[in-house]
Amino acid sequence: MTLFKDLSQLYTRPGFLLRRAHQISAAVFEDECRSVGLTPAQFGVLTVLRASPGLDQSRLARALGFDKVTVLRVLRGLEERGLVERSPAPESRRNLAVVLTPAGNKLLKDSQTPAERAYERLMEPLSPKQQLQLVALLQQMTQGLEEHARAAFVPADRP
Repeated sequence: MTLFKDLSQLYTRPGFLLRRAHQISAAVFEDECRSVGLTPAQFGVLTVLRASPGLDQSRLARALGFDKVTVLRVLRGLEERGLVERSPAPESRRNLAVVLTPAGNKLLKDSQTPAERAYERLMEPLSPKQQLQLVALLQQMTQGLEEHARAAFVPADRP
């Protein structure tokens, strides 16, 4: 095989394309949300906490498909900025429940427009039909391969 053929094979592999799409997605989001100072991970944490206030850190991690170290790192940064508060969970003093502060709620509200712009920019190269297909295919792929994930994904609205 020639070098070009090898590279062509690399560049058409789903893993390579998914990683590249993720890099682009994060860059577009961070570009649009620079004014509010949020990363995709921070936006995800704030969004889940608004929908499910008081989640413990473990359930929050699962609700985003994060490992515990990642969610802890994101929470520490948000806590330092006064956007979330952690306190002992009512069910178990060993777990910490997390809630948005008023500043966290305000920042999440302020981030909705730039986050929506990021979504529109990311999907812009695709027709409306292709956008629906892409999301459906990604859902099918992630659901079908969930057992292989390094971090579990359990939506916050499931026990």
